[in-house]
Amino acid sequence: MADDSALRKRLRHVYWIGGGSGAGKSTVAAALADRHGLRLFGTDEAMPDHARRTTAQDAPRLHEFIAMSMDERWLDRSPEVMFETFHWFRGEGFHLIVEDLLAMPADQGIVVEGFRLLPALVAPLLADRRRAVWLLPSPDFRAHAVLKRAKATRSPGFLAQTSDPERAGRNLAARERYFVERLREETRDLGLEALTVDAAVSETESVRRVGEHFGLS
Repeated sequence: MADDSALRKRLRHVYWIGGGSGAGKSTVAAALADRHGLRLFGTDEAMPDHARRTTAQDAPRLHEFIAMSMDERWLDRSPEVMFETFHWFRGEGFHLIVEDLLAMPADQGIVVEGFRLLPALVAPLLADRRRAVWLLPSPDFRAHAVLKRAKATRSPGFLAQTSDPERAGRNLAARERYFVERLREETRDLGLEALTVDAAVSETESVRRVGEHFGLS
């Protein structure tokens, strides 16, 4: 892969939206893509493909996770261990996001979104630091968003495949809190933009704030 200087030049048409689960990344990205004629790239949807394109050598934690049972993933380890060992939080497979972006036409702006966009990995790729933002949900807002999402789908979700879905949910929530705090620290240390999302911030307001930060509004 090209060095960071060459990548910054080749990715200068990309807008990056990272952040915690339930912060509205997908909604904001889709609204901005529709409003401004941008290509939309959701990295969550790319995870199965990216997993298939990895090996145990270049993504060891991912392949360890794949080999685990659902209880081993969500019940048998502490939230701290779950956080520290989660493959996507460690940046495994991030190079495949970059590969996918480089394969897309450069004559159209791209808005890419997902929790896998870690500040320390995105920062070296930014020709303009205003092209990146992280949405960080407050704990109460994330809990509300998860409940809303659960009611909107008929699927019981992957935690229902464990022997104790309630405890698995608490473990996942704790893991997510650690992740959001890590994002808050990294964006602050790197001088990158982070926006806190809570019940007082509507989806329309989030779209407006991110669009203004990108210089699109």
